Amino acid sequence: MFSSKVREKLKNYVYLCVDPRDGQPFYVGKGMGNRLFSHLKDKSESAKVQRIEELRKLGLEPQLEILKYGLSEEDALLVEATAIDLLRVGSLTNAVRGHGCRYGGRATVEELEATLGASPVDIKEPAVLININQAYHYGLTAQQLYDFTRSCWRIGAKRETVEYAFAVYQGVIREVYKIAAWVPGRSTMRHDDVVSEDKVDPKNRWEFVGKVADPKMRKRYVGMSVSHYSKQGAQNPIKYVNC
Repeated sequence: MFSSKVREKLKNYVYLCVDPRDGQPFYVGKGMGNRLFSHLKDKSESAKVQRIEELRKLGLEPQLEILKYGLSEEDALLVEATAIDLLRVGSLTNAVRGHGCRYGGRATVEELEATLGASPVDIKEPAVLININQAYHYGLTAQQLYDFTRSCWRIGAKRETVEYAFAVYQGVIREVYKIAAWVPGRSTMRHDDVVSEDKVDPKNRWEFVGKVADPKMRKRYVGMSVSHYSKQGAQNPIKYVNC
């Protein structure tokens, strides 16, 4: 544990949990005081805890490191999100990409051009826009994008009138899915069901099953902006269109 003198000087900081076997970080977090030591006592069923338990079976402990300290809370959020964007290509166990994603995340120059230069589009079909800003990250696979978009949401009966689901990140459509059915939350398998840090209670939540929309639909919508459909500062990740 840090002494009171050290805690005072640290202020807000960003830290890493590192696997001593290869020196690679497997978790990035931010905190104050002795926050980083709390992971050593965590009993949740998360990917992070499973990695720590794996190390302890080998007689090892995670190596705790401070990445940056002496930060304001806003700066710590930005450093945390940037570190997650940079390291996520490896095997981070963080469930989301940090709370500084409003600053924009890691992207290829082509993706950045597509995001910042996206033109607005008018959606013609009954659809639901699903904001996945917290889950989206660089190098996302097609399966991960599908799972993050479809599961699992607090969404009303109007869902049954929807034909398509749009995966939206930073106001831009990333994929379009044709919905086959809505089922109770967490009732179908996801890519991360074996090791997941997702602690969302599936009660009264729903997820859809479906497939990628036909090429004509994708050509019309993927890469187009839907920012005009959302109010500034809106918190609800679900937005109905033409329903």
